[in-house]
Parts: sequence; structure tokens; C-alpha cells
Amino acid sequence: MTNPYCDALGIAVPRLELAARAAGANTYSMLIVALLERGEPLTLAEAAQRFEVAGIAPAGFALASLKRGRPARPPIYRDGDRYALHPHDDEVDLWAFRLGLRPPRAIALRLVRPAPDPLPSPGEPLTVAALSEAWREGVPNTWSAQRIAICVLDAHRKPMRPEDALGFVSARSRWQMLRADSAQYWRSGSPVRVRADGLWELGGAHDAIRSARRAVSERVAMARKWAAMRGDPVVIEANTKRFEAARAANGERLGRMRRVLIHAFPAARPEAVVLVDVERRAITTLLGAAVAAAGEALANYEIIAAVGVRALLRALAFDPGERRLAELGPPQKTKQIGQRGRTLTITTKLLVQGSCGISRPFADEAVLSRYLREGEEKKLRRRLEADAKSLFALYQYGRLHGAVRLRWGFFEEMLPAPWVHRDEPVLYDLIRSAGKTGTPLEVVAGSAPGWEDPWSRAQRVVVGEREPGYRAWLDDEEGFPIDSFDVQLARLAGAERGER
Repeated sequence: MTNPYCDALGIAVPRLELAARAAGANTYSMLIVALLERGEPLTLAEAAQRFEVAGIAPAGFALASLKRGRPARPPIYRDGDRYALHPHDDEVDLWAFRLGLRPPRAIALRLVRPAPDPLPSPGEPLTVAALSEAWREGVPNTWSAQRIAICVLDAHRKPMRPEDALGFVSARSRWQMLRADSAQYWRSGSPVRVRADGLWELGGAHDAIRSARRAVSERVAMARKWAAMRGDPVVIEANTKRFEAARAANGERLGRMRRVLIHAFPAARPEAVVLVDVERRAITTLLGAAVAAAGEALANYEIIAAVGVRALLRALAFDPGERRLAELGPPQKTKQIGQRGRTLTITTKLLVQGSCGISRPFADEAVLSRYLREGEEKKLRRRLEADAKSLFALYQYGRLHGAVRLRWGFFEEMLPAPWVHRDEPVLYDLIRSAGKTGTPLEVVAGSAPGWEDPWSRAQRVVVGEREPGYRAWLDDEEGFPIDSFDVQLARLAGAERGER
């Protein structure tokens, strides 16, 4: 018997008794493990019984704890009285790692360094390498100009022009006490002398020289101690490049997946279904008996998106199997706004209006029922296809930004779009790429783009030199700023494809 949850994650079927011993295990994470172990949905009562068998807690206590813990939150979703797992959600994979159900995806690189040079000795002259190591984080602000000059002259072992010594120090520290005219403030008997030709010269044995060497030695020892506690920059850079390469490869793989958006009416018992092929921007409408063919059409896709997607697929008698499901409903039900804490009910209609600027995204259900009852198929088809285009605009906006826009009066907030994987590139990545290469962007801003020619309102924008934030301001060809949250489509200028 296969376990679809564990198969999707590529892990062995876990045992709840063992996972409960992991550090950080809690009631919610144990519910995830119980679902992974079963490989199918569970009721909270069934999960509580499993908790009791595993010796975690008595069933009654476990059931009360499960109810209090808001179990229906990603990656767990509620389907009637049963709770199921979304195995393609990033959180499932992270929980599997935290609970020891899978090893790390990649072993961190380590750099084997040669043994460091011996610490500077008070009886030996300094070296440029030792001084550079001591001043890697800058010259201490407690060091006097005389001590800094002693260190520089001792390391170079020759007289130096004041500007050369100052240049050596300035290249390693922004703030320091040494100045070109510092020599006039040194006391008589200083180990640093100014020759007749203006060069600085270090005298023979002197306590100040030995003291400076000891200070450099202590500074080097401290720098090595902290370096051993910090991650090596070379290793960090190598791991970062490997992570970014893996993320880009997975993003490309996800981008190649065939996607379809479903809109049906009525949702509980569909008599009309609209399928939108996301890649080809092609619409297929099925009415009456033709609805039975929806399952055959859906079998050609790897990602299925809809509002209430699981209930809708169940109503269409279609088993998605291991396909990825994209829920287009609101990622949360309510939001507290204003100083009085008014509760705003979040709907799909509100998100389409805020994100895509479509004032009337969906038809009245009573009107659709009348069309269906009176057999006005042409009007029903036209209205349902218009509704599906509104959902498509919301879906594409979420893919572009990784979030959807909630607006109510003066209130505005971006909510994460649950159908976007963290490895998929978004507008922020495109803006950063354009800023680094100096390539303009072509964007469609304002309301949702037209269906027939989505790039008809495209305009070129320029990314500023500064590092863009999550919300960036782009300048059009006339110098007027465009809010990145208003962008509906974006691509690098000159790209044949790249619609986002």
C-alpha cells in the first residue's frame, strides 16, 4: 500500500512514537506526523486516539489540545470533518527536517584552511600580513597616532613618506587617529623620528615598539578567535551560490508545469465549467452533459487552480492524485483594520478588486441561476468566461508578486499567495536582475491587462541604482514613478517571453 504523502516528500513512513521524542515537537507537529504516518486524511478524534496509543497524551486531553491549536492552517487543511495534508507545501518539508524525518538536502561545504602563522612576537618586527590581519575589522579607535605609525614602519622595515603610511592605514580602516601632521605632536624621545628629508623613520629598541607589537599580537589572537566562531566567508558564498542555483533550477521546473484554472457554477454541483489553460491563455467552456468530460481535460495538467479547489474536484468526481492544487480562495478569512479594530471579511472578490483593479469581477449568482434555468447558454457562457478571466488575473498577479493586494479605503496590505512556491521568481527578482544589468523592464501597470493582447499597454520602466525593496518605485520613460504593486505583467525589455 502506497503512502502518497510520504511518496511526495521522498521520505520513509514515520512512526509517531519516535517523532514525539524530537526536540521542538508540539501538538501541531505531531498532527502532521500522524497524517504522514496514515497517508490519508484524519478526523481530530482519530488523531487523538493515535496520540493515546503512542503514549503522547490521553485521547480526551489530546483532542482538546488539537482543537485549541487551530489545526486547519498550512500545510494542513480541513475537508469537512477530516484534516488532510498538502504534501507539496514547503512547511511539510521543513517540519520533516525539524523532526528528523529526513536528512539535510545538502551538506554544508567546509573549507580546510592551512595552519595560521605564529602570532607576532614582541621581540621580532611585525609583518604586513600580521598587521593586515589585526586590522581586518579596522584600526581600534583607542590606538594613538604614534602607535599606528610604529606598527606601519615596523611592518615595512624602512623609512616611509607620511602620505604613504597614511595611505596604508586608510586602505584598511575608515576611522583612525593618524594624520599627515601627527609628527609635530609626538614627544621627544618618541621611537618615530622625522628625518631631514621628511620621511618617518623608526628608531631602535624601545618600549613603545614592544608594546605596539604585543597589541598587534593580541589583536590577531582576538581576530582569529572570532573568525573561528563565525562562518567562513568563502564557505558562506559557496553555499549561497549552490542554494541559489538549486532554487533557480527548481523554479524553472515549476515554471514548465502545465497549469489550468477552473471556474464552475454552481460550485457544489457544477452544470457549467470553464477551464483556462494558463500557458496558452485558452478557454474551454463545458455546459450540461459536457461537464462530464472535465476530468479527461484536467488529466493533462500538473497544477490545478480554483476557489475551493478540493471540493470542486470532488464535485467533478476527479481524483487529483499527486497533482499540485492551487487554492485561489482568500489566504485568511478576516482582518482587523482601523483604530477601533473593525473586522473586515476577506473575499475573493475583494482581492481581485484590490489586486487587479476590476470593479465587478464576478456575476451575481442569482443572474447566473436565471441564465441556467432559462437555458440562455450564450449569456451564461459569456458571463462565466468573464468571471474566469477575473480569477486568471488574480492568479497571475499572485504569481508575479508572490502575494495579493487587499485594499479597503485607506487600508492596504499584501497577503501571501498560497499558490506561489518560494522558489518561483517574482517581480522583486526581476527588478533586482534589471537593476544589476541595467536592462529596462516592460510592464503593464494599473488594471488587469486585456485578454486578447495583454501587452498592448506595455511601457518601459527603469530601475534605480539603489537596492530595491519589496515595494519599489519604477520610473517610466517620462520620469514618472510607478508603484511596483500596480504592476500586472513584467518582463525584461526585448524578451520574447518572460510574462509574469
